[in-house]
Amino acid sequence: MSKEGHIYYFIGIGGVGMSALARLCNTPENRIFGYDKTPSETTFQLLDEGISITYDPAVSALPELLLSPDVKVIYTPAIPSDHPQLVYYQSQGNDVRKRAKFLADLCAGKKTIAVAGTHGKTTTSSILTHIFSQANQKFTSIMGGFFRDDLSNFVQTGNETYIVEADEYDRSFLHLYPTLACITSIEADHLDIYETETNLVKAFVQFSEQVDQKLVVAHGLPFSGLTYGIDVAADYKATNLKKTETGYRFDLSTPKSEYKNVVFNQMGNHNICNALGAIALADQAGMKMEQILPALMNFPGVYRRMNVFKWDNRIIIDDYAHHPTEIKTVLETLKSFYPTKKNCVIFQPHLFSRTRDFMSEFIEVLGGFDEVVLMEIYPAREAPIPGIDAKRLLDAIPCSSKKCIHKTELKETILSSASEVFALLGAGDIGAEIKQLKQYF
Repeated sequence: MSKEGHIYYFIGIGGVGMSALARLCNTPENRIFGYDKTPSETTFQLLDEGISITYDPAVSALPELLLSPDVKVIYTPAIPSDHPQLVYYQSQGNDVRKRAKFLADLCAGKKTIAVAGTHGKTTTSSILTHIFSQANQKFTSIMGGFFRDDLSNFVQTGNETYIVEADEYDRSFLHLYPTLACITSIEADHLDIYETETNLVKAFVQFSEQVDQKLVVAHGLPFSGLTYGIDVAADYKATNLKKTETGYRFDLSTPKSEYKNVVFNQMGNHNICNALGAIALADQAGMKMEQILPALMNFPGVYRRMNVFKWDNRIIIDDYAHHPTEIKTVLETLKSFYPTKKNCVIFQPHLFSRTRDFMSEFIEVLGGFDEVVLMEIYPAREAPIPGIDAKRLLDAIPCSSKKCIHKTELKETILSSASEVFALLGAGDIGAEIKQLKQYF
């Protein structure tokens, strides 16, 4: 960004990645504006930070200042191609870039650490951000999620290093050429974009080849790089896991040394893997283990990623899980930490296409809970698909205690249940309903 400043217009500014980029651009030299479909906690915060936002997609809703061909436009791939404002700017010849391309342009020429993967990238990049922050490093982090008690997803203490998520949706990550990168997992998802798992894997292969220096990969993935995992022959390895009330204590082996009794304050083996990926990246970035490991003890957690609450005698787990593998991870964590307590899953499926593509996997994993409650499918960017709905999924789940509810019935469903542990899962607006409940937690 040049010193004289620019006018930026973010179409879809309320999105997680978009809001972080808007915050990055919100300097005294620049003027920042945005559009989003609906108000949200994020857009309210951006308004408080001096960013002007409209919720009207019409070109007539734009102030005269924003009609100029000099306005730089960034848009999210979730925005439809016929969005009137997007069409206007494209036809006028403005500098119009997708979010991923704009992010890649910002990172070009800078030391960039990118975290990719179907699952785990937000938590891994957030742990890495926390490590850098606790060690007083000079860096900029653009996260795909929020720390648990902080509604900003943008951290900037300097420009020496950029920490970013490399999102596979819409092949976004192929714009990035990072210095260091991590691949946490690869599993079929976003088949509305890739059509086949083979195409998805090919995209990850291309991303891996764009990494300049070191690639860090979860043990078992088909890439050559530094590996990490639990109780496996990996370069960064956790062994001797012992559960604590809030997480784990474990021994750590790295390519250079061994460390006993490392404390990490998050539940779930998947979170230990996320921490190992972050440790490996920080180590390869040149940080000392004496700076890295203490940060694991006070990691604040990520908003809606295995957040644990108490409500009277109930345990509430709030998690963004929306893919069968993520739900399975939550179920395994519940059974590990609360083996004697009856559990209930309250799940809002996300996308008609994902529900269709993974119907049998959803049926299998949801059938592992003692009680199953489904909300209607959250459509996000999609139109309904005939024959694909929550009732069809529910009918096929092998569970004797199951029902469908409207999202507004969340509170009464929990209060009337005999279960003791509740997993509230989904990537849609179930998160807003859970926020309403938090006054009771």
